[in-house]
Amino acid sequence: MTVNRSLAAFAALNGAMAVAVGAFAAHGAGPAIKTLLTTGAHYQITHALLALACALWPARGKLVTVAGWLGSIGGLIFALALSSIGLLGLRAMGAVAPIGGVLMIAAWLLLAFAALRTRPDNA
Repeated sequence: MTVNRSLAAFAALNGAMAVAVGAFAAHGAGPAIKTLLTTGAHYQITHALLALACALWPARGKLVTVAGWLGSIGGLIFALALSSIGLLGLRAMGAVAPIGGVLMIAAWLLLAFAALRTRPDNA
C-alpha cells in the first residue's frame, strides 16, 4: 500500500488544530463564540479524517487525492473563517466560510465518483 505522505501529514496537522480549537471552545471560550469554534472544529476534524482516508485509499488515483486535498483545505478554510469571526470579530469572514463549505461538498462528491469509477482488482 502506498501512502500519500504529504496529504496524511496535512490531515494530521488539521486534526491536531481541530482538537486544540475544540478544547478551547469547551474550556476557555466565552458563550458568544463557543458555538462558532465548536462548529468549525467539528467540520475541520471530520474533513481531516476524510483526507486521511484518501491518503490511505487502496488503488488511490488522482480523483481520490484531489478529493482529500479539497476536503482538508475546505475544512481548514471553514474553521479559520468561523474562528476569525468569533475570536477577531472579522464579520467579513462570513463570506469566506461558504468557500470552505463548497470545497468540502466537492470533496465528498468527487470521492463518491471515484469510488464508483474504481474497478475491483479481480474484476
